[in-house]
Parts: sequence; C-alpha cells; structure tokens
Amino acid sequence: MVRKISSAAAVALVAAAAFFICGPGGWSEDLGTRIDGGAQAVESKVIAWRRDIHEHPELSNREFRTSELVAKHLQGLGLEVQTKVAHTGVVGVLKGGKPGPVIALRADMDALPVEERVELPFKSKVRSTYEGQDVGVMHACGHDTHVAILMGAAEVLAGMREDIPGTIKFIFQPAEEGAPKGEKGGAGVMIEEGVLQNPAVEAIFGLHITQAWEVGHAAYRPMGMMASAERFDVKLQGKQTHGAQPWMGVDPIVVGAQIVMALQTIVSRQIDVTAAPAIITVGSMHGGVRNNIVPDSVSMSGTVRTFDPDMKKEIHERMERTITRIAESAGATAELEISDGVPVTFNDPALTEQMGRTLDSVFGGDNVQTAPMVTGAEDFSFYQEKVPGFFFFLGGRPQGVPKEQAIPNHSPLFAVDESALTGGVRAMSRLAVDYMQSKAEK
Repeated sequence: MVRKISSAAAVALVAAAAFFICGPGGWSEDLGTRIDGGAQAVESKVIAWRRDIHEHPELSNREFRTSELVAKHLQGLGLEVQTKVAHTGVVGVLKGGKPGPVIALRADMDALPVEERVELPFKSKVRSTYEGQDVGVMHACGHDTHVAILMGAAEVLAGMREDIPGTIKFIFQPAEEGAPKGEKGGAGVMIEEGVLQNPAVEAIFGLHITQAWEVGHAAYRPMGMMASAERFDVKLQGKQTHGAQPWMGVDPIVVGAQIVMALQTIVSRQIDVTAAPAIITVGSMHGGVRNNIVPDSVSMSGTVRTFDPDMKKEIHERMERTITRIAESAGATAELEISDGVPVTFNDPALTEQMGRTLDSVFGGDNVQTAPMVTGAEDFSFYQEKVPGFFFFLGGRPQGVPKEQAIPNHSPLFAVDESALTGGVRAMSRLAVDYMQSKAEK
C-alpha cells in the first residue's frame, strides 16, 4: 500500500534525514540551504548597498568611491584584498577550509553618461565630464546591482568558509562600458595585471540584470550569447565656407549624412544576415559652431556588433570602402579607425550544461529560459577567452509588467525591482559552491 504524506510531513522527514547525515557526526549541513538562508539574512544590506551606489555613480576608470566601499567590506570579512587593479578594480580572495579548485565571481562597477529620469529617493544627481562634455551620470545598466549582489555573495560565502572546498576570487571590475578614449581599462587590463593568476582560476561566473525577464527568472545561452562590440571613429575633412555659398567649399555635414545612411545598407543589403545578426550604429556626430557656416570638419563615432569573425572582417572592409569613396566623391577626405573591441560572450558548452542545473535549483526549472542572441556586448568575454566561463541574465522587471513595456538598459528610465537582488546573491553563491563541490567529489 502506498501511503500519502502531507507536504509538512515531507519537510520534516527531509530535515530529519539532514540531521542524521549532517548533524552530530560533525559533517557540515547542506551548503545550498545555508546559502539560501544567508542570502535572506543579507537582503536588507544588499538593497542598502545598491541604493548607495546608485545615488553615487561613477564613470569608467573613475570608480573611486565604489571601490573604496567594496574594499572595506571585503576586508571586514577577513578576505585577502587587492586594490587599484586596472586603476580602480578590487579583488578579494576567500580561501575555503577544504581543498578544491579556484573559481572567480565577477561584478562590474561603472556607470554611464546618462542623466537619470527615474524619480527615486536615491536618484542620481551626479554630473561629470565625459569626452569633454558635461553629462549626467547614472547606473543605467544595473552595475550598481551587480556590485551589491557580489558584496552580498562574499558575505554569505565568507560565513561558511570552513566548509568551502576551494578558493573564491571576487572580482570587482571597472570600465566594463569601455575606458575613456585614450585610456585603457576593463577586463582586458584586469587580466594583464594577473587577476586570473596567483592562484590560477579555472572557471569564472558572472551575471547581468535586465528587464527582458521578470523578477524570479533567469536566462542563458550556450556558446555565443552576446555580440562582439567595436567602437569606430570617422574624421571627415571638408572645406569651410559661408552657409549661403556652399559651392565655395566642401560640406562635411552633408557627406557625413550620406555616410550614415550608406552604412545602414551594409547590413541590410550587402551581407548575409541569415548567417548571424550584425548591426552598425552611428551614435554621435559633431561638427560646426554656427547656423550659417559650413564647417571645416565633422567627427562621427559608432559601434559594430557581430557574432561571426568572417562577417566582422567583411563589414570592416565594406565600411572602409563606403566611407572613403563617399567622401572622395564630394571632394572631402575621410579617416576610419576601428577599435579592437570586445569579443563574443561565449559560454563554455560543458560548463553551461553543468551550471544551468544550478540555476534551475535556484529559480525553478520553469523560470529559467534559453536566451536569444543578444546584440549587446559584455567584456566578461575577455575572461572567457582565458578560462571557461558562464554568464547569465537575471530578471529585473517587476512582476505583472508586460514584456513589451520593459525598459531597456542604457535608458534614462532604466530601473529594476530590488526583490531580484536576493536571487542574484543565491545564484552567484550556489554557482561557486556547486562547481567546487563537483570537482571535490571526483
């Protein structure tokens, strides 16, 4: 005969089994359960950190206040702490009480030159200078939540260090959005300065919050998940003249307008878009000082997003040809510069299959989805070129808000539901421990 028991009785039986397996014999209790409890315990701290960082955002390579806050917290937890990595980065090392692998958890710290339009008690009112322009500064991409989540995970994991089978590096990285022009920064410089060495990291994990998914949900994709990203700059040289006599000069504004439109036909008409997505966007265009003067020069900058190396090369060639020949046809000259950029965010297939099960256990299998290819980019990809990495999206859209009303990252209206933060702490902590335990069991 099969006897049914209540859910409460089932919980009691599981608890009793855990007592005999993990209790008086000296074995540690289940780390996953302890992580879940620890994440709840630090929730109010994580929200407070997030609000503080949000109210005091800092641009790339200028994250001085944020890095000081992080370093003090990690030092207070008894971690080995290194500061001023890649200018303002912070690395904390937690050595577990049991032997095991070295893994890394990463959060990015920088804000964007965006003036906030969300009315919050902790709204950013910060202004700064970006590439010579006076700008508002805002955590319009959620990096404030990433920092707070990783600070919370560090506290949770430090509280069980004696039972952790391995070593965890907490990487708080500056300049994910890209260093100011003429400077170096971000993940590439962190790697150059040895963040993945001494001790050597064998796997790395990261997340990004987004309104693309509701709170309580997560999403990821094996292999190519986010695009490579490159900045391009164009300098157009014309010939200044009176606005009433344009034939006496060469108008670089008109040339620039023709180039902007022609660049769009590269993706729409000249490459096979069924092979992989691609985007060319001109994000800024500057020239002239007065309404009735044709200026001498115009500068433009933008971004190229691709998923395929061969397609990227082809796009570069077509951009060079398009820009220079349009300029020549008008009697102007053009110089194109394309940065090395950021590689494709590539989730290691084997690691992704393994750690996807961890996200299922944290959020519930029905709440974890396969993400589409995303044309946004992440310099987490630099770490993934060196060691296997797993990157996932954390849902931050308030429940009940339709997906079509989701606010995109980088918008001055971007906001997140703070109830998502505890799930982020649980996920990052569980990814670390589950990976280390899987290695220790072999």
